[in-house]
Amino acid sequence: EVQLVESGGGLVQAGGSLRLSCTASGFTFDDFAIGWFRQAPGKAREGVSCISSRGGTRYYADSVKGRFTISRDNAKNTVYLQMNSLKPEDTAVYYCNARRERVDYWGQGTQVTVSS
Repeated sequence: EVQLVESGGGLVQAGGSLRLSCTASGFTFDDFAIGWFRQAPGKAREGVSCISSRGGTRYYADSVKGRFTISRDNAKNTVYLQMNSLKPEDTAVYYCNARRERVDYWGQGTQVTVSS
């Protein structure tokens, strides 16, 4: 069974940090690019960051560039999103996505709430 399990969300004050984890099972993890998406109430889901299958290429949305860092440990089937200098506008449910060609898996999401 394919699973992507996000963890590490929570409530933090503005300026604080959180580290999200996405742990995968049921597929060949290091064949897949992994992305983080987020969805705030009343808004569309948006891409935050992604990392290539071997970790050599990383992408960040402009809104998080310089504050968030994505990394992966293929030995642990896990991708991390280190989030620093958090802002209230980062409040959202954060989802992990694994993608390879036309294959697409999603996690259930983890809530991040940043208070002002």
